[in-house]
Order: sequence, then C-alpha cells, then structure tokens
Amino acid sequence: MLDLTYETPKHKIIAGAAQDWELVIGMEVHAQVASKAKLFSGASTEFGAEPNSNVAFVDAGMPGMLPVINEFCVEQAVRTGLGLKAEINLWSAFDRKNYFYPDLPQGYQISQLYHPLVGEGEVLVDMGDQTARLVRIERIHIEQDAGKSIHDMDPGLSFVDLNRTGVALMEIVSRPDIRGPEEAAAYIVKLRQILRYLGTCDGNMQNGNLRADVNVSICAPGAYEKYRETGDFGHLGTRCEIKNMNSMRFIQQAIEYEARRQIRIVEGGGKVMQETRLYDSEKGETRSMRSKEEAHDYRYFPDPDLLPLEIEQAWVDGIEASLPELPDQKKARFIADFGLSDYDASVLTAETPDADFFEAVATEAGDGKLAANWVINELFGRLKKDDTGIADSPVSPAQLAGIIRLIKSGAISGKIAKDLFEIVYTEGGDPEKIVEERGMKQVTDTGAIEAAVDEIIAANPAQVEKAKQNPKLAGWFVGQVMKATGGKANPKAVNEIVATKLAG
Repeated sequence: MLDLTYETPKHKIIAGAAQDWELVIGMEVHAQVASKAKLFSGASTEFGAEPNSNVAFVDAGMPGMLPVINEFCVEQAVRTGLGLKAEINLWSAFDRKNYFYPDLPQGYQISQLYHPLVGEGEVLVDMGDQTARLVRIERIHIEQDAGKSIHDMDPGLSFVDLNRTGVALMEIVSRPDIRGPEEAAAYIVKLRQILRYLGTCDGNMQNGNLRADVNVSICAPGAYEKYRETGDFGHLGTRCEIKNMNSMRFIQQAIEYEARRQIRIVEGGGKVMQETRLYDSEKGETRSMRSKEEAHDYRYFPDPDLLPLEIEQAWVDGIEASLPELPDQKKARFIADFGLSDYDASVLTAETPDADFFEAVATEAGDGKLAANWVINELFGRLKKDDTGIADSPVSPAQLAGIIRLIKSGAISGKIAKDLFEIVYTEGGDPEKIVEERGMKQVTDTGAIEAAVDEIIAANPAQVEKAKQNPKLAGWFVGQVMKATGGKANPKAVNEIVATKLAG
C-alpha cells in the first residue's frame, strides 16, 4: 500500500511509489439553498415529508407547466457569492442540461453553464498549523436538484421520490487548487462554515444538503506550478470525478484510494481514463460509475421558458450591506479585542451561536481569556458529554459571566467555581445568591487560614521535617489545609502562609 505523505503546504508529494507524484484536487460542491420554496415552484422543501408530497406540477414535468424563478433563491446565491468575495454577474442565463433518469421527470435539468450568476471568488482555508491555503472559486451557478431513486425497499422494484426535484442548489466550483485529502476536508469545513454564517445553506451533509463531487488527478512534481503559471490544464493528469460525497472522512479516504489507483495504473504503463466514480465506504475503494461526459454530451441550450436573469447593482449593494461578520473577520476581532489565542478563537468562531454565546459572556464578565477558558473547557465539554447544543445550554451567558465575576473578585476559588458551575448547570439559579445561601464563599481571612495551617503543622511533625529538607513537599500541607477548609480557603494565601511557617 502506498504511503501518502505531504512535505509542505505548497508541494504535496505522494510518496511510496516508484517515483514521486503530486496530487491535484478540484471540487464541485452542491449546496442546497436555504429556502422554504423550490427554485421554480412554490412547492415546499421540507425534509422528511411523505414521499412525493412536496411536488408541484412544474416539478413533475407536466405538459404546459412553466417555471417561475424564486427571487429569494437568487438573493441567497448572490449573498453566497459576496461572502466568498466573488464577482456578481448582473446578467446571467439559464440552460437546459438534457439527460434521462427516472427521478428527473422533465428529462432535463435547468442549470447555468455558459452565463453563471456568480463569477470568480476565493476561500481561505485554515490548515490549523499557522498556515492557510487560498482556494480559488471559478464560479457559482444555481440549478434545480433531481429527485431520489430508492432501490432497497423491494427486491424487484425501484421507487422514485420527487420531493427533492426542483429544490434550489448552488453549485460552487473550485479551481484545482487543493493539494491533499486533509486540505479537501478542511476546504469543505471552511466553506460550510461560511455558508452557515451567511444563512444561505444549513450545511446538513447527513440530509444531503451539502454534497461534493471530487475531481482527483496526479501529475509529476512541478507540473502544478506550471499550470498555475500558464493556466494550461494540459500540465495536469487526467482527472476522475468521485460523485456525491457527503462525509469529511469518506472524502479523505476516497481521495487517498483514488490517488493510489491512478499511480498504479500510470506506473504500470497504463493510462488513466476520465470517468465518473463512486466511493464504496464499506470496501474503502472507488469504482467506475460511467465514462465522464463533456458539456456537448448533455446538449446544453438556452432554456426557452426563462428569460435571462438581469439584476441591478443597487440590489446587490443592498445585499452586501446586510452581510454578517464572517468567520475570518470575527476570529481576528476576538484575537484583537479579547486577547485570545489563535486556537481558542478558531474554536469559538466555528459556529455563529457559539461565537455569540462567548461574546455575551466575555462582555458581561469583563475578561475574554477567562471567559474563553470556561466556555471551551467547562461548558462545551459538558454539553458534548450530554450531546446537547449551545442553543439548549442549561447555563445562560449571564449565569456563566456571574460565575467568572465571582472568581475575579476572589469570592470563590477555581475549585468552588467548578462546584458552582455544576449546581447552576443542573439546578439553575443566580450564581451569586447560590454562593451566599450555601456558604460557598472563599475564606480570605488570613487569621483563620493561619490557624488551620498551624493545626496541620502541629499534627504532622515528621512531615514538617521532610518538607524543610525538600520544599516541594509543602504542597502536601496546602492540600491538607484546603481539605480541612472544604476547599474554601484562598489558595494563594494558603501557599504563602505554608511557605512562611515551614521556613520559620
């Protein structure tokens, strides 16, 4: 088995074969538009509805039915383009992509081949090691989805569900700028994050709302750089497309298998054939589905039922003005305003609700770093354990901020704070009142702490002698004092008093 290793972000080398090869990947991501109605009809897009219940006459391809464009879907696509720093084409047009399949009643798909709504853009992919990769977006076009064929309900029959037929999709086509399986997964993660921030796609891969076709090819080291310099795809190897991937893990596995397969073919003296393949996750391999079609195979022509789509710059400007703060902007602001590390800022900005929760806590508590520590380690950890999302958190931002303020004021210690968090998480209530009513306040009276230290020292003369010879053993006395005071003694004061007493 070949070993895939990658030297640097710029030169991804596939090692372990007879010679070195570079891996080149481009992706076509189909993102379902977050819309309650379909692209050309008013039928519902509700997931999980009874089969064939969300179907309008135009979706079913009934004679004489004409498509009517859903303006909101167009707005969502424009919004996505702006979020990806892409060019918005004020003039675009729809084409018919002709092919037969049982779950495509019209016998064609309405898409945009020649004049897409959105032009070139970019996605900055954080690789998690202080490096980032810029993946260029070639285009985004809107099109209608097909239905679903079901083959496992009857041994001799296949069934067709047309609920998805006509659902609006944004096809986001990248340049072949992705250089390895990890980068491919990271690209999908970042793209999904941006779409969710924008609210244009919910990114639910399990429901098929975000799917990727992955184009994989191999080439000799240096060939990719020649392609980037000249734009000539001839420098790259023959690509194979792996269809309908909806799992980050499977995307990586499929790319690795396909790279090995192509290397074996080329090094064995064969030629890689351009084709469409499927990934079998049980066998961990790709298999041929059909030869790869070109545009002419689909007999594209302008859709005669739809006029060209003309939009005004003022409308686009209005959409741009309404864009939310996007992940990269929010991450940079969290680092600057709250003094967070790159890692903490990345975790907290992964999802909009997480970022909003943290910011509310940090603002009210007045301490960004402490807020990040409690949100990430305590709250997120407990929510994950309980399989609960931030929207259903039993602890509100105000409650968590209250706990942090009590820590900062010295009213409670870190240990007591964790006990208090557990009470608030399971029982609710105002943290400050809970501390007062249950006697959880930290003991800061140095006289009382000194008395406790004296008592422990007097009861353990042998341990005192050991501690005088080895100062590191002073921690034992600190632990005993904390235990004797129920964890309420101020740890800093305890350490200082123990050190003074043992030195005397």
